[in-house]
Amino acid sequence: MSNLSDFNITKRWPAQNPDILQLYSLTTPNGVKVSIMLEEIGLAYEPHLVNFSTDDQMTPEFLSLNPNNKIPAILDPNGPDGKPLPLWETGAILIYLAEKTGQLLSKDPATRYKTLQWLMFQMGGIGPMLGQLGFFHTFAGKDIEDPRPKQRYIDEVARLLKVLDGQLEGQDWVMGDYSIADIAIAPWLNTLRGFYDATHLVGWDDLKNVPAYLDRFLERPAVQAGLISPPRD
Repeated sequence: MSNLSDFNITKRWPAQNPDILQLYSLTTPNGVKVSIMLEEIGLAYEPHLVNFSTDDQMTPEFLSLNPNNKIPAILDPNGPDGKPLPLWETGAILIYLAEKTGQLLSKDPATRYKTLQWLMFQMGGIGPMLGQLGFFHTFAGKDIEDPRPKQRYIDEVARLLKVLDGQLEGQDWVMGDYSIADIAIAPWLNTLRGFYDATHLVGWDDLKNVPAYLDRFLERPAVQAGLISPPRD
């Protein structure tokens, strides 16, 4: 095993236990995907707070791990062939952790690819569109007088939620069994209902399955632990 001190990121965030996975993150909807996944699979990890208020994500140390300056990112000392693996992008991390532990991603080829399909649905649709709605409803975009940008994302989020609502008909989880698809999707729904306080814009109360789905997700002990990891200073 290579020494994690060979990785520049550990100069800013030293590893207290270099034998376990290092998580560099913040409790945003993207960040908690990975902390929830780690809690669900029971893999030991050491969380490091990447604080946006001090632009930690723009430091040379963080950029040495993720040149795209986005959280979360991981450094696994026990990667493929026993070598450390630095990895970023939540979809890639979720797939990696699922395959590493044999959990939350079916080994049946058809089910596996359908699960990945819904993971990509989150990455390409749910995440970006809810994020844009949040910008125009909660952040600086709310001051834009032209209503068309905000309405564009209201309409698209409402459409995506209807797609998800249909997929959940008759089952508790997106793929029937709990999977990385749920870990990717539900944190964004939680942000829509909580931090953004925007459910009234997108027909949330008219959805048959999505609200109860989010409630089920939030009741999971691993989810509750992952939502507050890494702890804020």
